[in-house]
Amino acid sequence: MYPDRTTMVLILFSIVLSLSLAAGIAAAALARWDSSSIPTALARAGVAFGSTLSLGMALVALVVAAWP
Repeated sequence: MYPDRTTMVLILFSIVLSLSLAAGIAAAALARWDSSSIPTALARAGVAFGSTLSLGMALVALVVAAWP
């Protein structure tokens, strides 16, 4: 039994969101490890989170549009 479109979108969104959070946390940790200040590390984390989320949502839209 295949999942319907809503279930697929929710699953893909949760995967993309968790990957984006992981990318943001990793970027902040690496920035702090590089002796950056806390505001700089948070800014880098925000950029990494936002860009990963944008790319992931574009891919989810592509998959949903191609879903039969």
